[in-house]
Parts: sequence; C-alpha cells; structure tokens
Amino acid sequence: MLITNPLINSDMPDPDIIKANGYYYMVSTTMFFIPGAPILRSKDLKNWEIVSYIFDKIADNDIYNLKNGKNAYGACQWATTLAFYNGIFYAAFVCNDLKKTFIFHTDDIEKSNWERAEIAGIKHDPSFLFWRKKVYLVYGNGDIRIAELNHDFSGIVDTTDRLLFSTNRNNIMLRCEGCRAYVRNGYIYLCFIEWPDEGYGNSRRREICYRGTSLEGTFDRRVIFDDACNYRNCGIAQGVIIDGYDGNWYSLMFQDHGAVGRIPYLLPLKWEEDWPVIGINGKAPVSFKIDATEVITEPLVTGDTFEHDEDILPLQFQWNHNPIDEAWSFTERKGYLRLRNAQLADNLLTARNTLTERTVTPKSVFTIEGDFSGMKGGDYAGLAAFMGKYGTIGLAKSNGEFYITQTRKEETEIRQNVSEIQGFNCNHFWLRIVFDFENNDKAFFYYSMDGTDFIEFGEPLDMEFTLDVFVGYRIGVFSYGTKNLGGVVDFRNLNFSE
Repeated sequence: MLITNPLINSDMPDPDIIKANGYYYMVSTTMFFIPGAPILRSKDLKNWEIVSYIFDKIADNDIYNLKNGKNAYGACQWATTLAFYNGIFYAAFVCNDLKKTFIFHTDDIEKSNWERAEIAGIKHDPSFLFWRKKVYLVYGNGDIRIAELNHDFSGIVDTTDRLLFSTNRNNIMLRCEGCRAYVRNGYIYLCFIEWPDEGYGNSRRREICYRGTSLEGTFDRRVIFDDACNYRNCGIAQGVIIDGYDGNWYSLMFQDHGAVGRIPYLLPLKWEEDWPVIGINGKAPVSFKIDATEVITEPLVTGDTFEHDEDILPLQFQWNHNPIDEAWSFTERKGYLRLRNAQLADNLLTARNTLTERTVTPKSVFTIEGDFSGMKGGDYAGLAAFMGKYGTIGLAKSNGEFYITQTRKEETEIRQNVSEIQGFNCNHFWLRIVFDFENNDKAFFYYSMDGTDFIEFGEPLDMEFTLDVFVGYRIGVFSYGTKNLGGVVDFRNLNFSE
C-alpha cells in the first residue's frame, strides 16, 4: 500500500493514537467546536473516518453560549491524550478558559459522550505515562511536570505533583510542549515539539525526545526529527510514535499548512541504539510503501443532503460553540436543515448555530441551496469561510427587501458588499464558496438564481490562519438576526467537491 504525504489534507492537529479492537484510534484538536474531541478510526493508518466524539458539551455558560460578549475562541479542548488501560479508554485535556483539566473514560470508544472527572488547574498538554504499575500525567511547557493519578483516573494523588525536568531555553522561541510519553525496553521516552528562535538551527518546529530509565534520574535529550518536506520551512512535529499491527513502527505528526490549518504526515520510524529515528535519512518522504491491505473509509469531508429522519448531526459536522438545540432541525421541514434565529448577533463570530465542516487542500468547493423566505428584517444567512478573518456570502433582509450581501472581516473592520439586484426568487437561491489553498490562500464567493449559472460576487477573501481562533478554515452554514428573533432559513443539498 502506498502512503502519500500529507496523509490527510485537512485540519487535524495535535494527534494521539492508540491501538484496540484491531483498529487504530486517533484523537485530534477541535477546540470550541461542539461536539468536541473527535475520535477517528483506521485499519491501515492511511484511511481514517470519524466514529465518535468524547464530549457533547464542556460547559453551559456565557463563554460557550456566546453570550454577554464572551466566547471560547482559541480555547477549550486541545492536545488530548488517549490511553487504553485494563479494558477502559481514557482521554485527558485542558480547558485553559475554565482553568480545569478533564479526564474522560468509556468502555466503548466508538460511542460518544464519555464519563468525565475534573481536576482543578491547568495540566498543559498532558500525556498519560504508565510506569511500574502506576499511572501518571506528564505535562508542561518548558518546565515539565509529573503527577501520579489515583487508581480510577479521577484525580491526582496528594503531594505527587512535581517538576520532572526543565527543557532547553537558550535560543528557543517555543520550549518543549505537547508531550507524548512511551515506555520501551526499560526506557521512558517523552516526545515534544520545540521551536528555535529565528537564526538558530533550521528556525522551524522540530521534534525532541527526552529519554531516561527512571523518574528519579536524569533524561538525555535528542532532536529526533527536523524537516519541512519542502513546504515554507514549516517543520513537521508534535505527534505520536506508533507500534504498528504489521510489526513496523511509524510516527504521525502535523505541519502548519497555511489557511487550511495543521495537517498530518505519516512517517516511517526505526530504532537505533534505543532512540527513535523518524523519516528516511532524516527527511519526510512524499511517498513510501507499507505492507498492509488498504481499507477504504468514508471521507472525512463530504456533502450532505440534510435528508434525515432524526435531529442527529452527521459526524462530519460541528457547531460553532454550543448550539441552541430547539433552534435547528432536520425534521421540521423534511429534506432541509432549518435554522431559526433564537439569539441576536451582530456578526458571524457572535452567531449561534453556525454549522461547520473542515475544508481540504488544495481546493474545496461548497455549494448550497436556501429558502430564505422566512427571514425577518435585519436577518442575514448564507455560507461562510469560517475563521477569525472570515468571509460570508448570503441574503440579508431590510425594509422588506432581500439583498445579496458579502462580508469580509479585516483586521479592524468588517467590509461589506451589497447588491442592488432585484427580482430573484428568495425561495430558491444558491450560494457557493471556493477555497483555493494552493494559490495564495484565497476564498471566492458566488451566487446563482437557477443553480446552474454562478456569478462571482464581491471581493476574494485573503485567508489567514490566525491564533485568535486557532483552527483551519471551515465552511459554515449560518443564519442570525440583528434586530428580530424568530426568522427562519431552510437549507438543502450542501455539495462538496475538490
């Protein structure tokens, strides 16, 4: 079977992978999107599909309900660690905004909404470590700490939280974080991402390993991978070591890849003198073969007709923050996604019930049909290139009239284009966004009155991955009211193509 890198052309950062039930299971970061912490499954390490989410909601408060000017952008779930121990699956991550560490568990990893325990305080980028019949969390940024967990993973054993060691700080912009811990041949391996200052080393993110034989002794340090696969000097780092079912070893790590987000690479790994050696001659191969039978899965990014018999969200979708459950439906009007405006907003980032899905590089095209006839004055609905620096295309209603409207969120203001076109049928109106990631990260906006001929409208959006939101660009299906509640928009046939 041929592996081609990047492995997944979509935002899938901070991976951790375990083996169970004859499958590989992976978790990734989705932050403030709800439901959160997706679990992906694969038989062959090449083809992955989402099978569950660890949590449905993390909190029911103003932050996650987008109320009173509060939000969780750039926060909530990230860098989750996974484990399979004594027949139970465990996951741990930090919510910086809540100043809590969460440990979830389940006996069925393919079932969503696990049981959870809360630990006060921030155990930054934790990793489970199983060592000499005890379970630990290893965590931290630069100053790496360790704490023993009690037998049921529900809390930390008193007086066990301590500094394990401090990582190099000289000429380092981002000190070691994103821990992944392993035990092999009597050694403890703690792997991290690190980023040297400009002008030092290759000035890009790289993978570091600290190796020791005791939690009381010293750890040796080694750079175990430093390559960008010829992409903008963006280092491939922060990921996992995988003991494959085929008897071979692999590593899966991510690379910052512009506006589409942080995308994973699968790399061969071998052991030399009990050190992990990643890649081929220190490089990330564009392709390589592994001895495995390919098992095709459902695509991670796909369209949807919205023809569903229950109000259950397909696994490829996530809401922006907590949804208002009674304000969306697949069943109120069969064959449509109905969005009802139940909380006022002044822009896309304050709007509830925006339905999102990942994009893929090099190009993603999303098209949707909408019935906008149920809108009220001040309402705006359509498609979004969702990120901190967003763009939208849709219909707005004002003084009883409908207007084709595009917005683009710039650094300090929202720019808007509004049409003077009259006479279109708002009951059947089509919208399209083209995400072009291979030609300077631009998004283009279109509308159609018949679903066949599409007209470009407004100005392209210069897409940019920004840390305020900290995710790759997504498609968003949105509707919000700025003046009135109760407006309704019905969407159908979300089509996706590359």
